[in-house]
Amino acid sequence: MQTLSEADGSAVEEIEATGAKIAAARDAIGEVIFGQEAVIDQTLVTVLAGGHALLVGVPGLAKTLLVHTMGQVLGLDDKRVQFTPDLMPADILGSEVLEESDQGHRSFRFIKGPVFCQLLMADEINRASPRTQSALLQAMQEKQVTVAGVRYELPKPFHVLATQNPLEQEGTYPLPEAQLDRFLMQIDVNYPDLESERRMLLSTTGESVAEARNAMSTDDLMAAQRLVRRVPVGEKV
Repeated sequence: MQTLSEADGSAVEEIEATGAKIAAARDAIGEVIFGQEAVIDQTLVTVLAGGHALLVGVPGLAKTLLVHTMGQVLGLDDKRVQFTPDLMPADILGSEVLEESDQGHRSFRFIKGPVFCQLLMADEINRASPRTQSALLQAMQEKQVTVAGVRYELPKPFHVLATQNPLEQEGTYPLPEAQLDRFLMQIDVNYPDLESERRMLLSTTGESVAEARNAMSTDDLMAAQRLVRRVPVGEKV
């Protein structure tokens, strides 16, 4: 049996090792995304806490690139859904199709939609109708979906990073309160500073473009999430 000091020492070592991996992941994201340090930090905090994030900003601020980069850096199976006014819930969750065997036997088979991944990017989520937006409610809260009365578990971990255009832009639908409640954090994405825009210009107009490199595995991320829940929090907090 470990003494209290031994347990504290092992926890400190684990925290330091995990902190080094997270710092490496942050640096790897920063090699592709310029001038958005606060946005990167808040997004990482959301994922480490096991939650979902809503990134709000005008088009062209690398919100989509940030989510794709995070998937590569954290070793997650990421998929992207472009939300449009004609998008249907089945386009996200999946649907049942009727199949007929060689013997003439008919049966339904469920074809999984893009929600069956570890990191789902809901791009411009407020461009879809409220009916389609609600398709993510169960997935985000319970980490499972129900189709035709059958429940299907989603992969672990499961996170939704959604992007949203400002509501004053045309062709958007405000997210209902129940949908907003599923997001742990709303992250405002603003324009980067002049020096970051200069780096961005030089990086994207040359012969080679920086690509994200893997810095953590799925197991590393899940271990970090478990560690976050074990960290003591003071009563005053």
